[in-house]
Amino acid sequence: MNRKTLVLPAVIGLLAPVLAACGGSDSGSDSGDAIVVGTTDRFTATKKAPAPLDPAFAYDVGTWNILRQTVQTLMIMPKGDGTPVPEAAEKCGFTDSGNERYACTLRDGLKFAGGKDITAKDVKYSIDRAMALKADSGVFALLSTIDTVETQGDREVIFHLKTADATFPFKLSTPVAGIVNPDDYAKDKLRDGFDVDGSGPYTLQADVKNDALDSVVFTKNPNYKGTLKVNNDKVEMRSFEDADTMGTALDKGDIDVMTRTMSPEQIDKLAGASGGNVDLVELPGLEIRYLGFNTAAPTVKTKAVREAMAQVINRSELVSKVYGSQAEPLYSMVPASITGHSNSFFNTYGDPSTAKAKSALTRANISTPVKLTLHYTTDHYGPATKQEFEVLQKQLNDTGLFDVSVKGEPWDTFRPAEQEGAYDVYGMGWFPDFPDADNYLAPFLDKDNTIGSPYANSQIRNTLIPESRRESDRLAAAASLTDIQDIVAQDVPVLPLWQGKQYVAARDDITGTAYALNSSSTLQLWELGRGVRG
Repeated sequence: MNRKTLVLPAVIGLLAPVLAACGGSDSGSDSGDAIVVGTTDRFTATKKAPAPLDPAFAYDVGTWNILRQTVQTLMIMPKGDGTPVPEAAEKCGFTDSGNERYACTLRDGLKFAGGKDITAKDVKYSIDRAMALKADSGVFALLSTIDTVETQGDREVIFHLKTADATFPFKLSTPVAGIVNPDDYAKDKLRDGFDVDGSGPYTLQADVKNDALDSVVFTKNPNYKGTLKVNNDKVEMRSFEDADTMGTALDKGDIDVMTRTMSPEQIDKLAGASGGNVDLVELPGLEIRYLGFNTAAPTVKTKAVREAMAQVINRSELVSKVYGSQAEPLYSMVPASITGHSNSFFNTYGDPSTAKAKSALTRANISTPVKLTLHYTTDHYGPATKQEFEVLQKQLNDTGLFDVSVKGEPWDTFRPAEQEGAYDVYGMGWFPDFPDADNYLAPFLDKDNTIGSPYANSQIRNTLIPESRRESDRLAAAASLTDIQDIVAQDVPVLPLWQGKQYVAARDDITGTAYALNSSSTLQLWELGRGVRG
């Protein structure tokens, strides 16, 4: 197949998807009529996280990508991105000029997959439940601006907000606002295990081995009623331990599609190949990576230590050595393509400088070398994470100001430990809940933040975040958003590193791959179909 470019809608100035033909065998997937999708996301039920797929708990890109296929939300991001549109709702909108009262009317005849009618009371139950459970994942914070939920009849839901929130329609498109059946989800406890019941485009059947999800079959929901056109009857998602194993499965024809996370080497190889019948699709992406700090920990409690790290880390070298053209240096928690972005870290620190870092530590009477451990997860953000942290380690140690070691842990160990404050410095990634600058700031800086950070800035929490949310025109919120980013650069509770692209590899008889992921890394399995091999 010849190289070609797909010209598709791409919001916020991102590149249009690029499709390249790559090598592979001629065999197709061996799962009958199901389109088989591979992922390296791992799904495990543990004592600390026994309910990985409960919408009131789930808060990572992998689990959300399962829920988005099965649990319906009032709003949804449209094909090609943009602003949210009604999904389970027939219509939604603010009913006041202050963005504090939001009303939705449910679609007529809406049903759960099992056939039970959905009413406004089910929506209220679902939202109230997530807010009341306050799961330690922190996902409930997305609903923090809700004061009360009111119902009028069977189809009207009214949200009364504590304060103006122009981003609220986006939040109603996230799985934490998913509609669940009170018969399946208890009001006062999370639903353990891997069962999911909703009204989304698919039903789910899970294959669980040793408390881990090995594969899941999504079957088209005959009772689904929403905006999505479902282009297939069945999709199987298989979870692989690593990218190489997943790539081998694609080459052998055991799977049809390979999603996150491929290694940089795999992407380069696929992009450079010609002929064959495996296509690589480059898609707009809003993924970021950053270092988080437990600002209460003795080693990094003094701001000068965090400033010194910000002063010497060389993002360009990091990206060049590990990710090449697949990522770009990032100088704010807000990606460069999002309205409201400011290069605050570059404006504050400029180019890497050991001399400036040494001066900051000297002024604060910090003895050097500062001994630190950088923690990272071995199996959640892709196989290049280890190399990334080895490059960071070398950059810091080469200054003579730091004595850094690195330590990796699997996600099911890493994430609970990070939330409990066990790590002084740790690496995290962020796939946005929705494509707005607020969602790159509030989740890390507001009360009940997702990383459990003890950092608290009253100006950010009490003034700047509320100010930014009052503006329906997000350009008008830029001043408040810039002020937040400048404070973050000065205080360094988090340290942005890079912004990445995203890729899908698929056999050439699979259609719809250009829309298989949206810019927020939402997996849209309903877009996939099976066509004619090229």
